[in-house]
Amino acid sequence: MSERYTSTKTYRNLPCAHRQWKHDGHCAYIHGYSREYTFNFDAESMDQHGWVVGFGDLKELEEYLIEMYDHTMLISEDDPELETFKELHEKGLCDLRIVPETSLEGSAKTALEKANEILSRITDGRARCFKVEARENDKNSAIYIID
Repeated sequence: MSERYTSTKTYRNLPCAHRQWKHDGHCAYIHGYSREYTFNFDAESMDQHGWVVGFGDLKELEEYLIEMYDHTMLISEDDPELETFKELHEKGLCDLRIVPETSLEGSAKTALEKANEILSRITDGRARCFKVEARENDKNSAIYIID
């Protein structure tokens, strides 16, 4: 096993609504949480400042999270009511985001992929995001990890 440096960055207060249309219970209804995302970065070597990732260099990641999750409505691309939500969006009644998966697990995976797209560019591949924890409240979270 190789030695690695790690660091984390957390983004909080991202209030959005979603629904789990395949669920048989109350999760099928529109509901929302103030989401939180914690990104775990690693690298075999640090940058010229002695950092795994310069947190100030992550503005693009923060902007992505705000665009996706700040006062938005997440609806799965296979939701049978997708057209209804599109109409609500067109009427200005919600700020719709159509995503592959509305679950925290799916959101954690998407956020990790976006982080790595950005990190690949800003660190020339030196650092990566290997883990994202997506949290909907102080009791529930989902984690996506890559090797």
